[in-house]
Amino acid sequence: MYKQYHPYKLALIFLDFWITLAMLLITEYFRPFLPGEQVSPTLIIPNYSIYLIAPFLMHVLFALTGVYNYKRIADLQAQITRLTFSYTLVIWIFAGLLFFTFRETSRLLVIYFSSLNYIALVMVRYFLWRMLRKKSNIVDASAVLIFGVGESATELARTISQELGAVFKLTGFSDFETPEDIDLPAPFLGTVNDLPNIIDEQKIEVVIVCQKDGSASKLESLVGKLMRFPIRIFLAPDFVQLALVEAEVEQLGNLVLVGIREPVITGGKRLSKRIMDIFLSIVLFLLTWPLLIVIWLAIKLDSRGPAIFRASRIGEGGKLFSMYKFRTMYAGSEKMQHAVTQTDENGQEIYKVKDDPRVTAVGRLLRRTSLDELPQMFNVLKGDMSWVGPRPEQPFITKEYETWQWQRVLVPPGVTGWWQVSGRSDLPMHLNTNYDVYYVRNYSIILDLKILFRTVFEVLKGRGAY
Repeated sequence: MYKQYHPYKLALIFLDFWITLAMLLITEYFRPFLPGEQVSPTLIIPNYSIYLIAPFLMHVLFALTGVYNYKRIADLQAQITRLTFSYTLVIWIFAGLLFFTFRETSRLLVIYFSSLNYIALVMVRYFLWRMLRKKSNIVDASAVLIFGVGESATELARTISQELGAVFKLTGFSDFETPEDIDLPAPFLGTVNDLPNIIDEQKIEVVIVCQKDGSASKLESLVGKLMRFPIRIFLAPDFVQLALVEAEVEQLGNLVLVGIREPVITGGKRLSKRIMDIFLSIVLFLLTWPLLIVIWLAIKLDSRGPAIFRASRIGEGGKLFSMYKFRTMYAGSEKMQHAVTQTDENGQEIYKVKDDPRVTAVGRLLRRTSLDELPQMFNVLKGDMSWVGPRPEQPFITKEYETWQWQRVLVPPGVTGWWQVSGRSDLPMHLNTNYDVYYVRNYSIILDLKILFRTVFEVLKGRGAY
């Protein structure tokens, strides 16, 4: 239903492209009159291809980083936040390209252009947002009726009111029977027998059937009645308790299949994430290979056992893989896990504790500095992990998972993640899972960059690392 914003998305793409090109032309024209060292007019923009590089680069990166996501179009703050992060990335890459290609390009031109263009892009979004808000008060917004009164139906109603108010107007609810003592965010307009009058009197244009326990025969009968009217009909099965993030819907013959465990990161997002993972892994290896040798020797001298510890972990899609870490415990310590496991006041088990007697002297230093996780760069290169994602969980912990917690495995596990930069081991395990689910539901390359940036400071502070 967010695709009702499709015209506004196209308008944003169109305006962003041409405004960026126009701002570049305007900046070039006024550059000789602006403060700064005077340069030859031929060196302000030495090659005409720059006029295409800037808007096309911006469009590609905006698309990859979710600037044009339908869900953000009606939320000005969300738009500006995502625009700011993405635009900063665009300018860094644009300046880097100029450095390696057309180095004679005026540096002040890039600064003036970047500032002017950012203001113009923000203003476009502001005026579009004002137009959407104005339209939300106009009576031609499509009238929506929700058939169903359960938890999913009320949640759907709130989403429509808060996020789709510019294109949909929630009129009310209907159901097979009149509900008793249920607080609904819109009036209950009548039962299934009243549908013809409701649709006619309220000028309903969209009906969303949101039933939890409706039998196939009852739903077939209901849809048969609705098909008689010139309205749009949507079926919203009640999957509120399932680990559903971005379901994939396919038609197989006459059957509609809903994939509830499909990868969340696909297409261009998957490609950009993989490129970043490989690039960071190679750079890190080139910078740290002498340190890897020193740590390996220190572990071997400190205690018996292999320097590299292999542990079975749950990866994307619930698949098992071997995760590499520098060994920080005495050999065989994993068999003593039950002896150190604690329980918090809420009955949640805590598997990672401070002052664990199984940790070696070198291991304690490695954990405090997070250097024990350096070998995971090879997991990233293999594709078992990503630099950012939910922590790869131990199999015995996942056996106790509730259904919703399995959302963690819909993306590749990460060396660092949202919960690590929000508290690390200071947070109880059940809150760690909540943070991981937040990451899965809000994934973007910009969020990855934000987490990587914050990880550096968390490692330097050493908070929650033990």
